[in-house]
Amino acid sequence: MTEAIKTPELGQELIPRTVFKKMLDEELKRHVTIDHPLVGELVKPEKNLKLLQALALQGYQLTKNFLEYIEKLYFYCPLDNHKKGLLINLYEEETGKLSNTKNHVHLMEDFVRALGISDEERDAAEPYPETKELIEYRMDAVNNPDEYHIGAAAVMIASEGQSLETRAGEARHSILGKIYGLSEKDVLFFSVHQEEDVGHVNQGLALVSDLCTTPKMQEEAMYAVKHTCELFYGMNTGVYNRYCA
Repeated sequence: MTEAIKTPELGQELIPRTVFKKMLDEELKRHVTIDHPLVGELVKPEKNLKLLQALALQGYQLTKNFLEYIEKLYFYCPLDNHKKGLLINLYEEETGKLSNTKNHVHLMEDFVRALGISDEERDAAEPYPETKELIEYRMDAVNNPDEYHIGAAAVMIASEGQSLETRAGEARHSILGKIYGLSEKDVLFFSVHQEEDVGHVNQGLALVSDLCTTPKMQEEAMYAVKHTCELFYGMNTGVYNRYCA
């Protein structure tokens, strides 16, 4: 276990950039959704396809909005040295050219179909209130240039970081794929993101640590990471409560 970083209390004085960057990363890793009871239900020997379908439909609500988050972060980015990375991210989300796949929303649609959900059922699905709260929190932040550091922390660190979680060294999508008989093509959305999002999170850590030039901004960015992770956990709870409780 690494020794805790001894720093001034957030909001009191400006924390050195390199130290703050590490603190953001540690905050992300402190809030893991893979330990949610929902995941425990999904990995039981007795399959629960209805539960996985419900989770997939809520995840699709997030995916539909993600491109807009990146678009806004690129458009409003105040730091020229970070714009190119955001543009590359945007290009991959839209085209899938860099990963030799396709538009990432279409990849997610492939996963939903593989679970036996029709396109009509997928398009008729609505976000649960918990899912909607997560969508709107990030959307409000990326649409407000004055809260750019909050939006960047919520999207580039907390959101991109969700795909990096593993259990016993194995990715969540890999575990579920084996249990539910999904092919590599079926879970391509997740395997692509697990690989790409290592770089995206590092990009986000660098961007946010450069953006936050006051103690208040650092405090707000740290909270954005924590709160966004909690909202992801809350989305899982929303699905769990409807299908397991």
